[in-house]
This record gives sequence, C-alpha cells and structure tokens, in this order.
Amino acid sequence: MKKNRIISTIILAIAVIVSISCAHYPKNESLPRYDAAKGYRYPSPEETGSRDHLFVALAFSGGGTRAAAFSYGVLKELYLTPLPGDTDRTMLEEVDVISSVSGGSFTAAYYGLFKERVFEDFESRFLYRDIQGELGKLLFSPENWIKLSSPYFNRVDMAAEHYNETLFDKQTFQHLENQGCRPYIAINATNMTTGAQFTFTQNQFDLIGSDLSRFPVARAVAASSAFPFLLSPVSLVNHPDPAGYELPIDIKNGLKDFGINDRRYFWAKNRAEYQINKSEHPYLHLMDGGLSDNLGIRYILDQYSRASGYIFQRKSKIRKLVIILVNAKTEKSQNLDRSETSPRIGDVAHKTATVSMDNYSFETVQVARDQLKASITARKNIDACQELIDTHCNNGYEIPPMGHSFDVYFIDINFLKVKDPLLRKRLLSLPTSFSLKRDEVNDLIETGMKLLRESQKFKELLKDLMAR
Repeated sequence: MKKNRIISTIILAIAVIVSISCAHYPKNESLPRYDAAKGYRYPSPEETGSRDHLFVALAFSGGGTRAAAFSYGVLKELYLTPLPGDTDRTMLEEVDVISSVSGGSFTAAYYGLFKERVFEDFESRFLYRDIQGELGKLLFSPENWIKLSSPYFNRVDMAAEHYNETLFDKQTFQHLENQGCRPYIAINATNMTTGAQFTFTQNQFDLIGSDLSRFPVARAVAASSAFPFLLSPVSLVNHPDPAGYELPIDIKNGLKDFGINDRRYFWAKNRAEYQINKSEHPYLHLMDGGLSDNLGIRYILDQYSRASGYIFQRKSKIRKLVIILVNAKTEKSQNLDRSETSPRIGDVAHKTATVSMDNYSFETVQVARDQLKASITARKNIDACQELIDTHCNNGYEIPPMGHSFDVYFIDINFLKVKDPLLRKRLLSLPTSFSLKRDEVNDLIETGMKLLRESQKFKELLKDLMAR
C-alpha cells in the first residue's frame, strides 16, 4: 500500500513537471469580426464634443523607475493644479492622451486603469519596490526553472506575470475601454523585425486580426519595457483578417507613395507588412519601445500630422493644443574612454542597446519643436490673411473664414532645467534600472512637480486659460 502511494506521488510529480515544462506565453486572441465602433480606440470628434477645445497630450519617456517616478511627479502636479476658471476640475482631468515607452509606461498604464488611486498607492506598489531584485529572485524558483525550460515561455513572460499579479490587478484593455478612453493610454513597443513603433491600440491589433480587449495591460507594459539582453521579446500571433476588415485608406494610399513621399511609404509599409503577408509573418516579436522612440512623443506627432490621426481630425475644434514631454534622459559618464583595455561584454551590450536612444532623443525633441513651430507660423499667416480679407473685401457679402488657428504650448520637462547644480548632477547620474532608493524616488517626484509648476510655458497656459 505504501509502495503504491509512493508510485502515485512520483507519477503526480512527473505529471506536474511535464505540465509546467510545457508552459506557453498567453496568446493574443483572434478578432472574429471587425467593428470600427468597438475596441480600445480613440473616441470620434462627435463623441468628445467641446472637450477638444483644450487638447492636452502627455509623453512619458523611458528610463526605468527613474522615468516612472519623474512622470508620476508631473501627473501629481497636474492633479494639484485647478483648471483656471473651474475650481471643481483639475488640469489632470483635461488630459486627453498619454503616450509612453518603457519605464514611463508603468505610470501611464496605472493611471489609465485606476485614475486618482495612483496617488494613493503607486509609490508603495511600484516606485519604492525593488522590482529588479524581485525578478531576480523569481529566477531561483524551481517552478520557474521548469517553465523557463519551455521554448514558448521566457523571462519577459515571467516578468509580465509578476506585473500582472502584483501591480495591475490582472486587468485587460477591456477595463481601459470601460473607463471611456479618457485619457487614452498609448503604450508603445518596437517591432523587432521592422524596427517600427508598435502601439497597443485596437487599430494596431486590427492589422494582426487580434482582439486587444482581452489582452493583459501588464503584458503590453512588459513589451514596452523589454530591454534588450536583459529581457526577451514579447511574442504575438498574427491571426487571419477578421470578417469585414479592409486595410485603412491612409495605409493604402501610403503604399502608392514610393519615390513620391518615401517617409509616408515606409510608414504604411511597416504597418501593412503583417496584414498583407500573413503567411510570411505568422508571428511578431516586440521589444522596448525606446528602441524606436525613447521619448514617447513620436506617436503624438504622428497623430498630429496624419489625416487619420485623431489630433489632425480635431484641428478645426482645438483652441489650445498642449504637449507636455516628460524627458527622464540622463547624461552617461564617459569612463569607457579612460581605459586602454576593451570594454567588458556587459558594457558593450548596454551601449549597443542604448546608443541610438541617446543619440536621437535630442533630434526627436527638435523635430517636435520644428513641427509645432510650423503650425504656429501657419496660424499667424492664416490670421493675417483673414484680417486682409475682412478689411479689403467687405462688399456686403459674408466671406467664411479661410482657416482655423489655435495656440500651441510645447512644455519640455527634463533634468537639465533643474537649477540646483548638486541635485541636477545627482538626477543626471541615476541609473536606468527598476530599483532606486526611496530618497532618489522622492527627489524625482518632487523635481517633476517643481519643474512643471515653474515652467514659463505652463504658467503662460494657465494665464491664457484664465483669460478665456
């Protein structure tokens, strides 16, 4: 009898081990039928109404806990700032969209899911935790040893499970959709094959025939922060097209632009690749969003400039466009240049993954400035022409306005603007990790709040809103 129990126990243990060793990442579900009115999409201009008069977009950069805490400080300051002329509302309630990458995605996703609760427990549930150490300890779990032996389950899947259970309360994008898509949370990753930005929206998931509503938010954040070498890519299944789906007209037109407008052509090609050539791309693999844009702002600029973008579609309604970039970029030390010996493999790996992020962050900010500056110039030209028409063409006929102008406020929050030299140096030297000391986290939060509060452009916005 005792021998039988031992044999049964062994058989059960073997069955459990075999079951665990066959672990598989949670596949994204297929979308049976396309419906443009359903899913996690930005509301139509008709749905948003007059709320679009003041359009506020936030961009949260990458940078691990450093970026998460810095962006949290900006959120907190917006929450503490009353909307001029309406003391029952705050500036945070006016935010329409938050675009994020990597570390900034933790803050964006948490606020999108739980709203003001972020100010009650996000610090203790994430910012003060040693997430990096926790993930390291998980590697010593016998259960995870077995799961990681499966070719279909890797370190990023383990991290996503941890985020899902300990931070995001197992919520999916359906919960974000139920919140009314305000603010709209755009979590960005990078397609490992094309190098293009991949944003977790239903519009993007339409192209791979998938239903975003059942996808865990934690898994999207894990993809957005899947730093090369440390974490593996997040894998998605490229499902057949859902019934009733056709490639969007702007992508179709873009595919005709080779040699005419190459930038638009490659934008369309990167998006259409997985819809047109499904047999060649049955899967796609996503890595850190910072590899395609470490500031999180390119998604907003894309929505601003393209005819299909929701900001572009609202230009006739917008009176004030506000873009707040929370840039947690640091200045790396140049210790590598002080040694004659070749850099260690770890240094080489880190530089390989981050050198393009560091080099192009400045250029991305400049592109944003130039694009918005062009809008301001166009606005002045429209106003000047309209004044000439009103002055010299008053012949008894009512001439409709020739265009619509709006004010643009670009607010760049970064460590270089810290006045205290010692604090500035300390913040600029913080590592990109998911483990910071409590006093470092507090410094980041306070600095984010203070820099926004003292921003001349933000003060100008508040003054203009009071005068409206």
